[in-house]
Amino acid sequence: MIRPATETDAAAIAAIYNHYIEHTIVTFEEEIVNAAEMAGRIRDTLDAGLPWIVATENDHVVGYGYLSKWKSRCSYRYSVEASVYLDQAATRRGYGSRIYQSLINSAKALKMHAVIGGVSLPNPGSQRLHEKLGFEKIAHFREVGYKFDQWIDVGYWEKIL
Repeated sequence: MIRPATETDAAAIAAIYNHYIEHTIVTFEEEIVNAAEMAGRIRDTLDAGLPWIVATENDHVVGYGYLSKWKSRCSYRYSVEASVYLDQAATRRGYGSRIYQSLINSAKALKMHAVIGGVSLPNPGSQRLHEKLGFEKIAHFREVGYKFDQWIDVGYWEKIL
């Protein structure tokens, strides 16, 4: 089931996200996030009129996604960035596609023009997901992130709605 996130989901969302912080290059954050911080992020996203959603299985949050402003300048107001994270036990089961498609549908309903997805590279699963959903790779920045004592490339995929 895909549904809007609430602040009561913050602990489950933080637990999912903290795995990526501690063990992967998927996010460039390096300090774990507690439930209160995550609740604030959810609130800020919803207050900005953008969606934050969760996928649940048997009332357990197995993944989440949200849209955020691409840039703060007014001329970017019709472009959003999408982020999707899954519980490690829920990967390769279609949740990522369902969450992302729901975000795309929300972006269309909000009259957005472009959805952008940033991907720390290498990340073949995320690359395949974006391309499966009709995104096109539009940029590749070399060695712009540094985490776990290594330089990390970042690619950007875009879908015009």
